[in-house]
Amino acid sequence: MAEGSSIGRWISILYRYRQNYIGKKLASYKIGSGQYFFLLVLAKNNGISQEELSDYLKIDKATTAKAIKKLEDEGYVIRDVDAMDKRAYQVFLTQKGLKMIPIIEKVIADWEKLITADFSESESCLLEGVLEKMARNAYQIKEIGRSA
Repeated sequence: MAEGSSIGRWISILYRYRQNYIGKKLASYKIGSGQYFFLLVLAKNNGISQEELSDYLKIDKATTAKAIKKLEDEGYVIRDVDAMDKRAYQVFLTQKGLKMIPIIEKVIADWEKLITADFSESESCLLEGVLEKMARNAYQIKEIGRSA
């Protein structure tokens, strides 16, 4: 690694640029860069609880509640009280939310195509594998910190 270089720095830069790109592409739909991934998770797990959303995305419950409230206000999701636990909410995509899924997926695919334009297929696969491994390591560190 070059002197003064930091993996964390590059990941942070990529994250910020990605959020900016996606935020601009979805702004006309009134979906923020911190909200679109909730819709993607619900597309595969419609009706899960807010707590399950938080756990799945590794996001605190307050952030999830704020994002879901904004998406509900825009008509992308509805929340229903959980029949088994009256304190919890199940979250469902509306028809409007369902229509956004292919749009969001295209925006993400376009971003990935742009940033990997000069990568070979093997470089793309290698990068994805390395990043996944780093994410697992980071998760383990977080879990160890919780029990310490």
